[in-house]
Amino acid sequence: MKSIRQNWQLYLLLLFPFVYFVLFKYIPMLGVVVAFKDYNIFKGVMASPWIGLEAFREVFAMDGFYNALRNTFVLNLLDLVIGFPIPIVLAILLNELRVRWFKKSVQTILYLPHFISWVIIGGMAVQLLATHSGVVNQLLTSFGLKAIPFLSEPIYWIFSYLGIGIWQSAGWGTIIYLAALTGINKDLYEAAEVDGASRLRKMWHITLPGIKPTIVILLIINIGHMASIGFDRPYVLSNPQVIDVSEVISTYVYKIGIQSARYTIATAIGLFQAVVGLVFLLSAELFSRKINDQGIW
Repeated sequence: MKSIRQNWQLYLLLLFPFVYFVLFKYIPMLGVVVAFKDYNIFKGVMASPWIGLEAFREVFAMDGFYNALRNTFVLNLLDLVIGFPIPIVLAILLNELRVRWFKKSVQTILYLPHFISWVIIGGMAVQLLATHSGVVNQLLTSFGLKAIPFLSEPIYWIFSYLGIGIWQSAGWGTIIYLAALTGINKDLYEAAEVDGASRLRKMWHITLPGIKPTIVILLIINIGHMASIGFDRPYVLSNPQVIDVSEVISTYVYKIGIQSARYTIATAIGLFQAVVGLVFLLSAELFSRKINDQGIW
Protein backbone atom coordinates (compact mmCIF):
# COMPACT_ATOMS: atom_id res chain seq x y z
CA MET A 1 0.00 0.00 0.00
CA LYS A 2 2.88 2.35 0.72
CA SER A 3 4.28 1.67 -2.76
CA ILE A 4 0.87 2.36 -4.30
CA ARG A 5 0.58 5.70 -2.47
CA GLN A 6 4.06 6.75 -3.54
CA ASN A 7 3.72 5.64 -7.20
CA TRP A 8 -0.03 5.97 -7.79
CA GLN A 9 0.58 7.49 -11.24
CA LEU A 10 2.36 4.34 -12.44
CA TYR A 11 -0.37 2.09 -11.01
CA LEU A 12 -2.98 4.25 -12.72
CA LEU A 13 -1.24 3.67 -16.05
CA LEU A 14 -1.19 -0.06 -15.27
CA LEU A 15 -4.96 0.02 -14.82
CA PHE A 16 -5.65 0.53 -18.54
CA PRO A 17 -3.88 -2.62 -19.85
CA PHE A 18 -5.34 -4.53 -16.88
CA VAL A 19 -8.89 -3.54 -17.87
CA TYR A 20 -8.10 -4.38 -21.51
CA PHE A 21 -6.99 -7.92 -20.67
CA VAL A 22 -9.96 -8.50 -18.37
CA LEU A 23 -12.52 -7.30 -20.94
CA PHE A 24 -11.04 -8.72 -24.14
CA LYS A 25 -9.00 -11.73 -22.97
CA TYR A 26 -10.46 -13.22 -19.79
CA ILE A 27 -14.21 -12.53 -20.01
CA PRO A 28 -14.40 -14.02 -23.56
CA MET A 29 -12.99 -17.25 -22.08
CA LEU A 30 -16.49 -17.87 -20.69
CA GLY A 31 -17.46 -18.57 -24.30
CA VAL A 32 -15.65 -21.93 -24.23
CA VAL A 33 -18.80 -23.39 -22.67
CA VAL A 34 -20.23 -23.33 -26.21
CA ALA A 35 -17.96 -26.31 -26.98
CA PHE A 36 -20.01 -28.39 -24.50
CA LYS A 37 -23.47 -27.28 -25.69
CA ASP A 38 -25.65 -27.72 -28.75
CA TYR A 39 -25.43 -23.98 -29.30
CA ASN A 40 -28.40 -22.21 -30.84
CA ILE A 41 -27.98 -18.51 -31.60
CA PHE A 42 -31.66 -17.87 -30.89
CA LYS A 43 -31.64 -19.61 -27.49
CA GLY A 44 -28.31 -18.19 -26.37
CA VAL A 45 -25.43 -19.86 -24.55
CA MET A 46 -27.17 -20.60 -21.25
CA ALA A 47 -30.45 -21.88 -22.72
CA SER A 48 -28.79 -24.17 -25.28
CA PRO A 49 -28.86 -27.86 -24.28
CA TRP A 50 -25.78 -29.44 -22.73
CA ILE A 51 -24.10 -32.16 -24.84
CA GLY A 52 -20.85 -32.73 -22.91
CA LEU A 53 -17.97 -34.06 -25.01
CA GLU A 54 -20.07 -34.96 -28.05
CA ALA A 55 -18.62 -32.09 -30.11
CA PHE A 56 -15.06 -33.28 -29.43
CA ARG A 57 -15.97 -36.82 -30.51
CA GLU A 58 -17.31 -35.41 -33.76
CA VAL A 59 -14.21 -33.26 -34.26
CA PHE A 60 -11.84 -36.19 -33.75
CA ALA A 61 -13.82 -38.22 -36.30
CA MET A 62 -13.31 -35.58 -39.04
CA ASP A 63 -10.62 -36.30 -41.63
CA GLY A 64 -10.46 -32.60 -42.49
CA PHE A 65 -9.52 -31.75 -38.90
CA TYR A 66 -6.47 -34.03 -38.92
CA ASN A 67 -5.39 -32.65 -42.29
CA ALA A 68 -5.64 -29.06 -40.98
CA LEU A 69 -3.84 -30.01 -37.76
CA ARG A 70 -1.00 -31.67 -39.70
CA ASN A 71 -0.61 -28.67 -42.00
CA THR A 72 -0.59 -26.30 -39.01
CA PHE A 73 2.23 -28.20 -37.33
CA VAL A 74 4.23 -28.62 -40.55
CA LEU A 75 4.01 -24.95 -41.61
CA ASN A 76 4.75 -23.70 -38.09
CA LEU A 77 7.70 -26.09 -37.74
CA LEU A 78 9.15 -24.94 -41.07
CA ASP A 79 8.62 -21.31 -40.04
CA LEU A 80 10.44 -22.00 -36.77
CA VAL A 81 13.38 -23.89 -38.31
CA ILE A 82 13.88 -21.62 -41.34
CA GLY A 83 12.42 -18.29 -40.31
CA PHE A 84 13.38 -17.99 -36.64
CA PRO A 85 17.19 -17.66 -37.10
CA ILE A 86 16.96 -15.09 -39.91
CA PRO A 87 16.14 -12.04 -37.70
CA ILE A 88 19.02 -13.02 -35.41
CA VAL A 89 21.46 -13.13 -38.33
CA LEU A 90 20.15 -9.85 -39.76
CA ALA A 91 20.41 -8.10 -36.38
CA ILE A 92 24.01 -9.25 -35.88
CA LEU A 93 24.98 -8.18 -39.40
CA LEU A 94 23.30 -4.78 -39.00
CA ASN A 95 25.01 -4.34 -35.64
CA GLU A 96 28.38 -4.77 -37.37
CA LEU A 97 27.72 -1.99 -39.89
CA ARG A 98 29.68 1.18 -39.18
CA VAL A 99 28.05 3.52 -41.73
CA ARG A 100 25.15 4.86 -39.68
CA TRP A 101 22.94 6.16 -42.51
CA PHE A 102 23.25 2.90 -44.45
CA LYS A 103 22.42 0.88 -41.34
CA LYS A 104 19.29 2.97 -40.67
CA SER A 105 18.19 2.75 -44.31
CA VAL A 106 18.53 -1.03 -44.44
CA GLN A 107 16.74 -1.38 -41.12
CA THR A 108 13.83 0.75 -42.35
CA ILE A 109 13.54 -1.21 -45.60
CA LEU A 110 13.55 -4.50 -43.70
CA TYR A 111 10.76 -3.71 -41.25
CA LEU A 112 8.40 -1.82 -43.60
CA PRO A 113 6.72 -5.02 -44.90
CA HIS A 114 5.50 -5.71 -41.35
CA PHE A 115 3.02 -2.83 -41.70
CA ILE A 116 1.57 -4.03 -45.02
CA SER A 117 -1.78 -5.82 -44.81
CA TRP A 118 -1.77 -9.51 -45.71
CA VAL A 119 -4.55 -8.78 -48.20
CA ILE A 120 -2.19 -6.45 -50.07
CA ILE A 121 0.68 -8.94 -49.76
CA GLY A 122 -1.57 -11.67 -51.18
CA GLY A 123 -2.40 -9.48 -54.17
CA MET A 124 1.28 -8.72 -54.69
CA ALA A 125 2.10 -12.44 -54.52
CA VAL A 126 -0.45 -13.23 -57.24
CA GLN A 127 0.81 -10.42 -59.46
CA LEU A 128 4.42 -11.56 -59.06
CA LEU A 129 4.19 -15.35 -58.78
CA ALA A 130 1.13 -16.44 -60.79
CA THR A 131 2.04 -19.23 -63.20
CA HIS A 132 0.92 -17.56 -66.43
CA SER A 133 0.45 -13.87 -65.65
CA GLY A 134 3.01 -13.32 -62.86
CA VAL A 135 5.92 -11.00 -63.49
CA VAL A 136 8.50 -13.54 -62.30
CA ASN A 137 7.27 -16.30 -64.61
CA GLN A 138 6.95 -13.90 -67.54
CA LEU A 139 10.62 -13.04 -67.06
CA LEU A 140 11.54 -16.73 -66.86
CA THR A 141 9.65 -17.62 -70.02
CA SER A 142 11.12 -14.64 -71.87
CA PHE A 143 14.55 -16.17 -71.25
CA GLY A 144 13.37 -19.52 -72.56
CA LEU A 145 12.95 -21.09 -69.12
CA LYS A 146 9.98 -23.07 -67.86
CA ALA A 147 7.37 -21.29 -65.73
CA ILE A 148 7.40 -22.28 -62.04
CA PRO A 149 3.99 -22.94 -60.41
CA PHE A 150 4.78 -21.01 -57.22
CA LEU A 151 1.15 -20.84 -56.05
CA SER A 152 -0.45 -23.83 -57.76
CA GLU A 153 1.80 -26.79 -56.86
CA PRO A 154 1.92 -27.93 -53.19
CA ILE A 155 5.71 -28.11 -52.79
CA TYR A 156 6.29 -24.76 -54.52
CA TRP A 157 3.42 -23.22 -52.57
CA ILE A 158 5.03 -24.22 -49.26
CA PHE A 159 8.33 -22.57 -50.19
CA SER A 160 6.48 -19.48 -51.46
CA TYR A 161 4.48 -19.37 -48.20
CA LEU A 162 7.67 -19.54 -46.14
CA GLY A 163 9.54 -16.99 -48.25
CA ILE A 164 6.71 -14.44 -48.19
CA GLY A 165 6.29 -14.89 -44.44
CA ILE A 166 9.99 -14.37 -43.79
CA TRP A 167 10.01 -11.26 -45.99
CA GLN A 168 7.04 -9.85 -44.06
CA SER A 169 8.18 -10.59 -40.49
CA ALA A 170 11.99 -10.79 -40.46
CA GLY A 171 12.50 -7.04 -40.25
CA TRP A 172 10.27 -6.67 -37.20
CA GLY A 173 12.06 -9.50 -35.42
CA THR A 174 15.35 -7.84 -36.28
CA ILE A 175 14.31 -4.70 -34.38
CA ILE A 176 13.70 -6.76 -31.23
CA TYR A 177 17.18 -8.26 -31.38
CA LEU A 178 18.78 -4.90 -32.20
CA ALA A 179 17.14 -3.51 -29.07
CA ALA A 180 18.61 -6.41 -27.09
CA LEU A 181 22.04 -5.72 -28.60
CA THR A 182 22.04 -2.18 -27.18
CA GLY A 183 22.13 -3.68 -23.68
CA ILE A 184 25.48 -5.42 -24.21
CA ASN A 185 28.36 -3.74 -22.39
CA LYS A 186 30.65 -2.09 -24.96
CA ASP A 187 33.63 -2.67 -22.68
CA LEU A 188 33.42 -6.36 -23.52
CA TYR A 189 34.08 -5.62 -27.20
CA GLU A 190 37.00 -3.32 -26.33
CA ALA A 191 38.53 -5.95 -24.05
CA ALA A 192 38.12 -8.63 -26.73
CA GLU A 193 39.74 -6.34 -29.30
CA VAL A 194 42.71 -5.76 -27.01
CA ASP A 195 43.06 -9.54 -26.68
CA GLY A 196 43.19 -9.79 -30.48
CA ALA A 197 39.74 -11.31 -31.05
CA SER A 198 38.48 -11.16 -34.62
CA ARG A 199 35.08 -9.74 -35.51
CA LEU A 200 33.68 -13.25 -35.91
CA ARG A 201 35.00 -14.24 -32.47
CA LYS A 202 33.39 -11.19 -30.90
CA MET A 203 30.06 -12.04 -32.50
CA TRP A 204 30.26 -15.64 -31.28
CA HIS A 205 31.52 -15.03 -27.73
CA ILE A 206 29.93 -11.64 -26.91
CA THR A 207 27.05 -10.75 -29.22
CA LEU A 208 25.25 -14.10 -29.26
CA PRO A 209 25.53 -14.72 -25.49
CA GLY A 210 24.39 -11.12 -24.93
CA ILE A 211 21.08 -11.68 -26.74
CA LYS A 212 20.64 -15.28 -25.57
CA PRO A 213 17.86 -14.44 -23.03
CA THR A 214 15.87 -12.68 -25.76
CA ILE A 215 16.39 -15.61 -28.15
CA VAL A 216 15.21 -18.08 -25.49
CA ILE A 217 12.08 -16.09 -24.65
CA LEU A 218 11.05 -15.64 -28.29
CA LEU A 219 11.80 -19.29 -29.04
CA ILE A 220 9.57 -20.44 -26.17
CA ILE A 221 6.77 -18.14 -27.36
CA ASN A 222 7.10 -19.46 -30.92
CA ILE A 223 6.99 -23.07 -29.70
CA GLY A 224 3.88 -22.18 -27.71
CA HIS A 225 2.25 -21.08 -30.98
CA MET A 226 3.00 -24.38 -32.75
CA ALA A 227 -0.64 -25.46 -32.55
CA SER A 228 -2.01 -22.09 -33.64
CA ILE A 229 -1.49 -20.12 -36.80
CA GLY A 230 -2.62 -16.75 -38.06
CA PHE A 231 -5.68 -16.62 -40.29
CA ASP A 232 -4.64 -13.93 -42.77
CA ARG A 233 -1.48 -15.42 -44.24
CA PRO A 234 -2.70 -18.94 -45.16
CA TYR A 235 -6.12 -17.64 -46.20
CA VAL A 236 -4.95 -15.02 -48.70
CA LEU A 237 -2.20 -17.23 -50.15
CA SER A 238 -4.33 -20.36 -50.41
CA ASN A 239 -6.28 -21.56 -53.44
CA PRO A 240 -8.23 -24.74 -54.33
CA GLN A 241 -5.22 -26.27 -56.12
CA VAL A 242 -3.12 -26.42 -52.94
CA ILE A 243 -5.88 -26.85 -50.34
CA ASP A 244 -4.36 -30.15 -49.17
CA VAL A 245 -1.30 -28.33 -47.80
CA SER A 246 -2.75 -24.86 -47.16
CA GLU A 247 -5.77 -25.76 -45.05
CA VAL A 248 -4.82 -24.98 -41.43
CA ILE A 249 -6.70 -24.88 -38.14
CA SER A 250 -7.64 -21.18 -38.39
CA THR A 251 -9.07 -21.47 -41.92
CA TYR A 252 -10.77 -24.76 -41.01
CA VAL A 253 -12.46 -23.13 -38.01
CA TYR A 254 -13.56 -20.26 -40.26
CA LYS A 255 -15.20 -22.67 -42.73
CA ILE A 256 -16.81 -24.78 -40.01
CA GLY A 257 -17.85 -21.96 -37.69
CA ILE A 258 -18.65 -19.01 -39.95
CA GLN A 259 -19.48 -20.47 -43.36
CA SER A 260 -21.29 -23.57 -42.04
CA ALA A 261 -22.59 -21.93 -38.82
CA ARG A 262 -21.46 -24.92 -36.72
CA TYR A 263 -20.42 -22.82 -33.75
CA THR A 264 -20.15 -25.70 -31.29
CA ILE A 265 -17.71 -27.62 -33.48
CA ALA A 266 -15.64 -24.49 -34.21
CA THR A 267 -15.43 -23.67 -30.48
CA ALA A 268 -14.39 -27.23 -29.67
CA ILE A 269 -11.58 -27.06 -32.24
CA GLY A 270 -10.47 -23.69 -30.88
CA LEU A 271 -10.43 -25.01 -27.29
CA PHE A 272 -8.41 -28.07 -28.34
CA GLN A 273 -5.97 -25.78 -30.15
CA ALA A 274 -5.57 -23.56 -27.08
CA VAL A 275 -4.94 -26.52 -24.75
CA VAL A 276 -2.32 -28.03 -27.09
CA GLY A 277 -0.65 -24.61 -27.40
CA LEU A 278 -0.53 -24.30 -23.60
CA VAL A 279 1.07 -27.76 -23.33
CA PHE A 280 3.72 -26.79 -25.89
CA LEU A 281 4.41 -23.50 -24.10
CA LEU A 282 4.81 -25.10 -20.66
CA SER A 283 6.92 -27.94 -22.08
CA ALA A 284 9.25 -25.50 -23.84
CA GLU A 285 9.53 -23.44 -20.64
CA LEU A 286 10.34 -26.52 -18.56
CA PHE A 287 12.89 -27.78 -21.09
CA SER A 288 14.57 -24.37 -21.24
CA ARG A 289 14.79 -24.23 -17.44
CA LYS A 290 16.37 -27.67 -17.35
CA ILE A 291 18.93 -26.87 -20.06
CA ASN A 292 20.13 -23.33 -19.31
CA ASP A 293 18.05 -22.10 -16.35
CA GLN A 294 16.34 -19.44 -18.46
CA GLY A 295 12.70 -19.03 -19.39
CA ILE A 296 9.76 -16.67 -19.52
CA TRP A 297 9.00 -16.80 -15.79
